[in-house]
Amino acid sequence: MKKMKINNLLAMTVACVALMAFSACGNKKFHVNGNITEAKDSTLFLENLSLNGPVTVDSVKLDANGAFDFSAKATDAPEFYRLRIAGQIINISIDSTETVTVKAAYPTMASAYEVTGSANCAKIKELALMQQQLQGAINAVVANKNIGADSAGVVVEKLLYSYKDHVKRNYIFKEPMKAYSYFALFQTFVLGGRQNLIFDPRSSSDDVKVYGAVATSWDTFWPKAERGENLHNIALESMRNQRIVRNEQAVSQIDASKVREAGLIDLALTDNKGVTRRLSDLKGKVVFLDFHIFADKESAKRIMTLRDLYNKYHAQGLEIYQVSLDPNEHFWKTQTAALPWICVRDESGASAQTYNVQGLPSFFLIDRSNTLYKRAEQIRDLDAEIKSLL
Repeated sequence: MKKMKINNLLAMTVACVALMAFSACGNKKFHVNGNITEAKDSTLFLENLSLNGPVTVDSVKLDANGAFDFSAKATDAPEFYRLRIAGQIINISIDSTETVTVKAAYPTMASAYEVTGSANCAKIKELALMQQQLQGAINAVVANKNIGADSAGVVVEKLLYSYKDHVKRNYIFKEPMKAYSYFALFQTFVLGGRQNLIFDPRSSSDDVKVYGAVATSWDTFWPKAERGENLHNIALESMRNQRIVRNEQAVSQIDASKVREAGLIDLALTDNKGVTRRLSDLKGKVVFLDFHIFADKESAKRIMTLRDLYNKYHAQGLEIYQVSLDPNEHFWKTQTAALPWICVRDESGASAQTYNVQGLPSFFLIDRSNTLYKRAEQIRDLDAEIKSLL
């Protein structure tokens, strides 16, 4: 009887510990604290920048010291918030349970603040200040009466190009999985009283690739995250709209039923026979999208592996779409002449950037609905994954 009581007690103890652990996991919080001075009696808002617009999370009426301390439930993927007093805004990102500390003075808090506790927030500050400088330069051009409207437009375009090139190289393509890279995609500038996206996938195919790079990276680190899915939707819709515009400019009739919708960023590259091959044309097949360099010393071994896959599964519906990044076209054609699958070449490497390829070789699996399924880093048993899709 005594032994039974001890066993019951042990069971109750284990259950209590498990319950406490579960409760702790469900109550994980992040913290945002600091001081906003020179803002006595002003209301400071912490707002979540949701996909549907700003949502107030908490607020506080500041005293002379300006101290504040907000906390809220942590999310699985990075999320974006802002501290706001009237029209003065400080943008921040939150990853899990981190504590971010912000110090500033009102009414210049948007352009002069300190942030600690988050490397992402420090990068967001850099981007925010650069955007403010860009806007100042644009305003100066527009206000300059010695510059005609046409010339001003050219200067503004050059300012935007320079800004985008710098941000792409030093922020987005450098670490596309980071929250600050996502933040950079949605920065804006004002021209003629209208707010515009700096990176606008609706009007630039290059900007679509930038969105695609971040979206693909988020798929790897935060699968099924709402923000990652949103980026894919933006990129795909923009690609669709650009195809329509190009066809209209060519005075072609657009049959809406022929405008392809896909769950991936489409590629249209020339194969080793001079034919343009679209990734989206392979809908209905399981696709092994491969990024490769034939000049690599390990190329022959990898090609043998791909031959085995192709011979094993091609009859069941597997196709290989292999993108070569080799600079020498003649060498590439020689190497691929006897290969049975689709061999295309992209000397610029833009397609690899679009899919956020971090190293070569690399591959992705695409299901029969033409939807990106998984990338190499997410796959442990390649044969099992292919079989599950066939």
